[in-house]
Amino acid sequence: MKAQPISLALQGGGAHGAFTWGVLDYLLEEGSLDLKAITATSAGAMNAVALAAGYAEGGHDGARELLEAFWRDVSERGAPLAAANTFTPAFGPFTPFAMFQAITNLASPYDLNPFDYNPLQQTLRKLIDFDRLRAETDIDLFIAATNVESGKVKIFKTPEITEESVLASACLPQVFKAINIDDTPLWDGGYVGNPALFPLFYADVPRDILIVHINPMTRKGTPKTAAAILDRLNEITFNASLVSELRSIAFVQKLLDENWMADRVRSRYRRMFVHAIRADKQLSKLSIETKYDTSWRFLTDLRDRGRDAAQSWILASRDQVGKTSSVDIQEEFLESFS
Repeated sequence: MKAQPISLALQGGGAHGAFTWGVLDYLLEEGSLDLKAITATSAGAMNAVALAAGYAEGGHDGARELLEAFWRDVSERGAPLAAANTFTPAFGPFTPFAMFQAITNLASPYDLNPFDYNPLQQTLRKLIDFDRLRAETDIDLFIAATNVESGKVKIFKTPEITEESVLASACLPQVFKAINIDDTPLWDGGYVGNPALFPLFYADVPRDILIVHINPMTRKGTPKTAAAILDRLNEITFNASLVSELRSIAFVQKLLDENWMADRVRSRYRRMFVHAIRADKQLSKLSIETKYDTSWRFLTDLRDRGRDAAQSWILASRDQVGKTSSVDIQEEFLESFS
């Protein structure tokens, strides 16, 4: 069976991006999809450039190898912090992560991290040849960051993707100084596009979009503790832009289905087929502080969860690629907004 072309949309979410690593690892191994374009944010952007760079050098196997090398290096660079967290006692609600949050609420990275040390920069510099990536990749990349001054999304396309643009996409403002590119300060893209879908609407890429979620869309019950409230607020915030874009897709689909568009404008729009690998079951029991857990055991556990989720999706929905959406956008994502 010929591999079916598809576009990927990869969410960000810190160490939980290892779940996406697992999804990608399985899709590359299984081989029935041709990954032609990727729109991604934050940890999703890291996965995207590792996949694209590895694929340009060694095809599916090269992409899988570089993805694993990326996450292993992340784990090794985070090992001292992981060890400190293991041996630092928690006093009631004052866990090491809670204390870190309290500190970052009082002082900015301009005070706490004056030299702007970022271990992700060291990992990217070690493993990704951005000059070769831009010149040789056949995968269309779209990396999102947030313009600090305007609050708008900034999309970096393949010819513009550099170490700095990927770091900008993953720049949490509580931890790192803003990344300046062309005199424009940029923060994590998750605030305005997690991930941004609209680049896929206008580019010459497959109309099928497979969204790989990290942040659970739904979570039963009302959070009562400060940590649980913060967890859910973060999930809602980082899903909001995605929900908005899915609403736009559903609206255009409705216009096309019911012939509400004049012939002179109809050709400007195309039907998009939406698919999703959700993370609600696999990640909903994990707290926000685990997004900073880079222990190899945790990362490989997330990888395995991602592989299982991808396998389940392939078995259930692969045959719908190229024909129709495998998710009902209105029912699965927008019901509460109807």
